[in-house]
Amino acid sequence: MSTPSGTGPTGAMLIGARPVVGTGREIRSVDPRTGRPLEPGYPAASVHQADRACELAREAATPYRRTAPERRAAFLDRIADLLDAERDALVERAHVETALPRPRLTGEVGRTSGQLRLFAAELRAGVWQGARIDPARPERQPLRRADIRQRRIAVGPVVVFGAGNFPLAFSTAGGDTASALAAGCPVIVKAHQAHLGTAELVARVVGRAVDETGMPEGVFSQLVGGGKELGTTLVGDPRVRAVGFTGSRSGGLAIAAAAAARPAPIPVYAEMSSINPVLLLPGALQARGAELGAAFAASLTLGAGQFCTNPGLVLAVEGPGLDAFTAAAAEAVAADPGATMLTPDIARHYAASGDAVAGREGVEEAGHGGDGDGVACGRARLLTVDGTRFIGDPALQTEVFGATSLIVRCTDVDELTAVLGVLEGQLTATVHADEADLPLAGRLLPLLEETAGRVLFNGWPTGVEVGHAMVHGGPFPATTDPRSTSVGTLAIERFLRPVAYQDVPDALLPEELRDGNPLGVWRRVDGTPVRAPLSDVR
Repeated sequence: MSTPSGTGPTGAMLIGARPVVGTGREIRSVDPRTGRPLEPGYPAASVHQADRACELAREAATPYRRTAPERRAAFLDRIADLLDAERDALVERAHVETALPRPRLTGEVGRTSGQLRLFAAELRAGVWQGARIDPARPERQPLRRADIRQRRIAVGPVVVFGAGNFPLAFSTAGGDTASALAAGCPVIVKAHQAHLGTAELVARVVGRAVDETGMPEGVFSQLVGGGKELGTTLVGDPRVRAVGFTGSRSGGLAIAAAAAARPAPIPVYAEMSSINPVLLLPGALQARGAELGAAFAASLTLGAGQFCTNPGLVLAVEGPGLDAFTAAAAEAVAADPGATMLTPDIARHYAASGDAVAGREGVEEAGHGGDGDGVACGRARLLTVDGTRFIGDPALQTEVFGATSLIVRCTDVDELTAVLGVLEGQLTATVHADEADLPLAGRLLPLLEETAGRVLFNGWPTGVEVGHAMVHGGPFPATTDPRSTSVGTLAIERFLRPVAYQDVPDALLPEELRDGNPLGVWRRVDGTPVRAPLSDVR
């Protein structure tokens, strides 16, 4: 049985939803405010233990994907209920390990349980199955048309890498895990080293839900490992069929390369690098430049700039409006006292990468915040450069993971358009526009569609709504696959593949494809969406 709730972290992993202590080198999370290693230590998984998790996942794959959608939905709902019941313990441990504010973490527990319930509702709706029926046409000449039916099934075991910046919503029971479990895929999580205790507490919740809802033993495991060894082992295992990852570009590319080098390559859905450009159009700048500057700084410094959607780039045409924006943003940044980042290593990398961008030719510093206290404190920075320099220096597009942003001063709209033309792929692109700017915004929108997964107007990109229409993805290097999203119900499609059934007897067909439609799901019959039994359609 999984470890009961009400106890703190023990240093155990979960293999087949059962607590197991690793046999490798001990790893510890640290308190980012002091750099002090935290109890308990977590011995890393051995090759044998990783193999056991993969074997259990393979054994669970077929029975789990064949469970009724209602049973899987009940499983996800139970995880959500248990997470909410353990909220206080989760928040306290995550606060110690990440220094993130308790209110932020409380909200993250709610987001994590909420997206599990959203996927449970999606399972019950049935649209995700993609049922299609082309009935037989025996009278067709010169050849009869066979009866062909299609649905989507789970791809098989999925490896999920926990994210450093979201200890709950993008980690053990986060979006990748929720969407994979909803699709019918067993999940093996590699816990993030920054919050091992939080990961264990959440994993125990999932383990309890496995037990209580009677899911197959291998439907969930969580392993611990330092460096690249465990991740490479899991990605290379032939029983693993897909990967979900949120993290750095270097980490995502290493995983994608390992997956592509397998004898049978597998898809990697990696969310990696984005600087999330903000376009300030002339009318909006003239009307409210200073107001926009203050609001921009608040978005930039939110969470010490450690959201994947913090605005790291501002594009605007030079003039009094941009001057007012820059002055207000610099004033707001200067008032920021600095904040503790997730780990000392992240803080060191933030400082070094920010210095590297600031040191490029033509870059000037418009303002900076306080240094703060502690070993992992990050200082907010605001930099500026002209459009010509930006276009000619690809290094200025480097993501600085933290509260640093670069303002690109363009001479005119043509140069602003040229800057858009050289941008790498992004998660988001934001436009601030007034009524007079709408014709220009309309001309720029096609470029933004080609650049980003989410285009938003007169708002700020930090904060990602979990829903049916959301896209949290984008062209490379924002992600490795711009056709997908890691947030929202569309995320389930990453872990499904289509199967066609030709002239299969009705009694052998999956329920969602049978003539009588016993599950009552929407199906495309000869291309037309219907919910009725086939006898009522013909």
